[in-house]
Amino acid sequence: MITYYTDGSCSPNPGPGGFAVIKNGKPEILGREPMSTNIRMEGEALIAALTDAGEDECQVFSDSQFWINVVTKWGVSWEANGWSKKGKPIKNLDLVQKACALYKESNAHLIWVRGHEGDAINEMADIWANKAREGQSISQS
Repeated sequence: MITYYTDGSCSPNPGPGGFAVIKNGKPEILGREPMSTNIRMEGEALIAALTDAGEDECQVFSDSQFWINVVTKWGVSWEANGWSKKGKPIKNLDLVQKACALYKESNAHLIWVRGHEGDAINEMADIWANKAREGQSISQS
């Protein structure tokens, strides 16, 4: 089974953003946007992991309870309600729809991990998300 850890970074928030996907204990995918938010970068990281996994069985560890709830709970009802929540627009709908669609087609198990609590691979994801935000690539290390 493939194991992913994902994280996003933005500083300031909003501002330059980056995300990282750690695959089986090694930095695998980085992304950067010149203007974003932390929530968007966390979502981009999850989308990147789900895209990489395809239909392969995997575990995706994330410190974003928000995104785990989006794809496992809230997105189901939002989609059934025409992609709205209580008649209000959904923020970051582009990412929400993409993440929900990928998750539905995946064989992924999403696991929440508390950020900055000593999980070494989660800390690695955080470090690499910050490196990505700063424009560093995996090959530069």
